[in-house]
Amino acid sequence: MTKKPIAWVVDSTAYVSDILAAHPDVHVVPLTIHFGQEQYADGIDLTSEQLYERIRKAEEFPKTSQPAAGEFSKLYEKISENYEAIIAVHVSAQLSGTISSSKSGAEIAEVPMECVDSLALSSGITKLVERGIILQERGMKLEEIANQLRNEVKNFRNYILIGNLNQLYKGGRMSGLQFYLGSLLKIKPIIHLNEIGELKALDKVRSHKKALTYLVDKAIEAHEKDGVTSIDLMHGNVLSQVEELKNLIHSKVPKLKVRVGEISSVLAVHAGEGTIAALWHVPAE
Repeated sequence: MTKKPIAWVVDSTAYVSDILAAHPDVHVVPLTIHFGQEQYADGIDLTSEQLYERIRKAEEFPKTSQPAAGEFSKLYEKISENYEAIIAVHVSAQLSGTISSSKSGAEIAEVPMECVDSLALSSGITKLVERGIILQERGMKLEEIANQLRNEVKNFRNYILIGNLNQLYKGGRMSGLQFYLGSLLKIKPIIHLNEIGELKALDKVRSHKKALTYLVDKAIEAHEKDGVTSIDLMHGNVLSQVEELKNLIHSKVPKLKVRVGEISSVLAVHAGEGTIAALWHVPAE
């Protein structure tokens, strides 16, 4: 049997777009969500609605963990039966040890694999894989594709509007004083993944309306100054809000393609319900 050239692997922090879901060569490895002694595979055992409901009621805040190297090795051994090589695109190494587990898994399985640190999450990963599949269809080879994607990660732009200060506080990422002042003043923190894939505070705005205006302005700037033709809007259980944002963007930039999707459950644990993120890659020069 002739093997196919490349299998694509992502972790479950990625947004599984219609393109990825329908592609036979794309495989998703789930991270794990822990509620005390209970464990759930991200995107498999727990829907986002169930997760948010459990978080609202939970006394102990949930935790997440990366897949073990053994999980990757089993998948890679199975993949190697039908594919010559693997390209794995993962969540930023600054946020998770998933890349390390993936590399170790490939070494255990003794399969040829190129691993790409997306320096991103959610649809930031998705866009790289979609781009890589196009490059593969154009005849580009394994190492060339991986190197091209590693070069394109620097073009990632993102603005993440934190929707739930209470969840940040319960998760230990905000002090009691910060939570009190933020709630009192109705502060909407905006964070981003910087050029090395770290989450950093970027800005603060007051009120939901101003927060949406902030993201609209960033989308307009990306289109007019950087030539961006498509962006992704990801959300944490607030579809109506993100549709409102999409309509606001289209009222200003009708030609800009806007894709709407939901952040994965494992990201929802950290980002919180109500979070909205605008993400895109600036076209390479």
